[in-house]
Amino acid sequence: MDTTVSSSLPLRVARAVTEVLSPAVVVPLLSFAVAWHATAHDVVATLGWGLLVTVFYAAIPMAIVVRGARGGRWDGHWVRERERRLVPFLLILVSTVAGLVVMLAGSAPRDVLALAWSMVVTLLACLVITRWWKVSVHATVAGGALATVVLLYGPWYLLSLPALVLVGWSRVVVEDHTVAQVVVGTVLGPVVGGVVFLAIR
Repeated sequence: MDTTVSSSLPLRVARAVTEVLSPAVVVPLLSFAVAWHATAHDVVATLGWGLLVTVFYAAIPMAIVVRGARGGRWDGHWVRERERRLVPFLLILVSTVAGLVVMLAGSAPRDVLALAWSMVVTLLACLVITRWWKVSVHATVAGGALATVVLLYGPWYLLSLPALVLVGWSRVVVEDHTVAQVVVGTVLGPVVGGVVFLAIR
């Protein structure tokens, strides 16, 4: 048996998980899930509010990091170097705040606004922490998303907890984060994002 191929399999799986369960994927899914609940299952309204959140909280942020990576401003679309995370985080914060302003002006449903506020405050927390330490944004977003879905749809969704563990595992295996950075992110999302979500909704 080829030990090189065998030993690289976990790394390949981890890389795939890092992309498939990245914030760029989780945030849109969460946006539509929250909008679906907030609009009492109105398909048109769900699409409208879900797309709005997706644009300002996932599409534009991803465009920012990809553009910066292609321009050589940081080392890739996940910005592995802590010192270089401050600029993209600030730019993403501008996008999220702009999205929040649009939602406030458009009288977005309460739960959608709560989601927007929770993501803005969580991003601010990550930004502050990043001044001195590197926290896993993948784990933060995944943890916050799980907490939000459980709050809206019930405890049965805790059955998706293995996906959260998988996200954390992948970030450690690809060597983008330490176990501590993943654990802090996993707790940060539900604690900060979840509390803000509950407080506003």
